[in-house]
Amino acid sequence: MRGPATRPARARRRPAAPPLSRARRASGKERELTDQADTVEHGSTVSLTGTGAAVRIEGLLKTFGSVAAVDYINLDIKAGEFFTLLGPSGCGKTTTLRMIGGLERPDAGKVTVGDDVVVSVSDRKFVQPDKRDMGMVFQSYALWPHMTVFENVAYPLKMRGLRKAEIGDRVEESLRLVGLEGFSSRPSPLLSGGQQQRVALARALVYAPRVLLLDEPLSNLDAKLRVTMRQELKELQGRVDVTMIYVTHDQTEALSLSDRIAIMNSGRVEQVGTPQQIYLHPATAFAQDFLGQTISISGRVDGPGVVKVSGDVENLIHVAMDSSKMAVGDEVTVAIRPEQMLTHDTMPGGADNRNIIRLVVEEATFVGDHYEYKGQIGDTLAVIPLPSNKQYAVGETVYLEFPESAAAVWPKGAEVADHID
Repeated sequence: MRGPATRPARARRRPAAPPLSRARRASGKERELTDQADTVEHGSTVSLTGTGAAVRIEGLLKTFGSVAAVDYINLDIKAGEFFTLLGPSGCGKTTTLRMIGGLERPDAGKVTVGDDVVVSVSDRKFVQPDKRDMGMVFQSYALWPHMTVFENVAYPLKMRGLRKAEIGDRVEESLRLVGLEGFSSRPSPLLSGGQQQRVALARALVYAPRVLLLDEPLSNLDAKLRVTMRQELKELQGRVDVTMIYVTHDQTEALSLSDRIAIMNSGRVEQVGTPQQIYLHPATAFAQDFLGQTISISGRVDGPGVVKVSGDVENLIHVAMDSSKMAVGDEVTVAIRPEQMLTHDTMPGGADNRNIIRLVVEEATFVGDHYEYKGQIGDTLAVIPLPSNKQYAVGETVYLEFPESAAAVWPKGAEVADHID
């Protein structure tokens, strides 16, 4: 009689190894790049000064629901220039930059970089961002915290399959350009804000792009460091042949950095020109008001080139005006640059009230290098900044004299109506 059947013993299965986590996979890549940084043999020094390309934007449109974030704009950006898109939050400047870089698809229009069309909605053409030969620097820097400075800067070259020796040379040169020699092995979390910004710049420049896109890159820095980084950006642009397209809401950044500026408002372009052209000769009331300080005074056209200040018949302003848009009796707004004003304690002798306005001080606020005086100019309640070397008390009268060139006049309401195509 057979004994009870016995089952053959099963081979004990070794538990499967868990899949590599993202962190472990990343650390493996990090070790690979670290080894590369330690063992690379440097060849000849490479040049990261590529060839800046012109950028042409034609009829670019981007809508979100019923809102046109960018409303059929046209721009011609010259090769090698520092071009700034300036405007308030929500004006469409960042959306425009993202469409140039391929991070946002337009609903209409065309973008050409050099001789290459990178997007054309009508032709159903869209070049992917990594094929556009552009570098990008964002507000958040976007550094990998588990990587060193070398690894962060080398990463885009590694993804492009460059040889180790060339990667090492390019990273070394890129870090030299931004003043970070000797920082290769430092972990990115140990960097200051300014150093992180420099690493982001080095990473964007390391493959010598034709165009560098910068989206408010200085906004996270403190005030003093922003001034330093502005100077360094301007110097950097002089050392590398790249077209820089810069987005900011900061007027000082735009004026100090740019070769040309495009002021944007509600998805459209208000004016394009050099900083001096836009500041001294604004094309629209919005451009006048947004760039620099202005004092806006209500009045009525009293004759050719003459505005009578509302509520004060003694105040007459002589200013150049477009007679095709403004006739005698029309309500207007006069915008005056306060830095060109001269102050008088009494009405200047022999004056005929020509471009002299009277302010009765209602409130005085000290803000360091100047006082801000609040008071009535005719029917207009104005706040006027004046140098702090002379102080006026509440109740005192100040006479403000200015040249005709310091003022511009616009039809009432033009600040929301004027655009250029």
